Amino acid sequence: MTERTGSGHANAGHIEYGREWPLPDEAATEALAVRLAHVLDDGLVLYLHGPLGAGKTSFARALLTALGVGERVKSPTYSLVESYMARDRPAWHLDLYRIADPGELEWLGLDALAEPAALVLVEWPERGAGALPAADLELRLDYAGLGRQALLRAFTARGERLLARLP
Repeated sequence: MTERTGSGHANAGHIEYGREWPLPDEAATEALAVRLAHVLDDGLVLYLHGPLGAGKTSFARALLTALGVGERVKSPTYSLVESYMARDRPAWHLDLYRIADPGELEWLGLDALAEPAALVLVEWPERGAGALPAADLELRLDYAGLGRQALLRAFTARGERLLARLP
């Protein structure tokens, strides 16, 4: 794990603060999601970035499962959004890969995503720019040899608190 601060990027009025982890395999990706679940005690908006196959859906599935979602956690690639209850709070997992314009999201009723206690996981958030709540945290997964590299960055006070508590 490596720490990074301030590349000057700002979002929601806070300077970015980030930490990196090597993820040699899918089990390491799942373990990072479980660690995040253990420190998550409030709502969260988490943007998931990375190329196809980098592990965004695997991370989201592991996080939701660690938060007590007992049903099968499906990929929202075709449905665009899947909803769950996680620790008695609403949770949404969005995959916006197939969205060409953020205006296409109007019919999804995304107003509920702004609920402070909600967990909102968004894959390909750049395709919903302007229609989504601002990210507390952003996870960037990239290929690194045979494994992956994870960079988790905080953009709000809530995100900074979670990132600081993350083992």
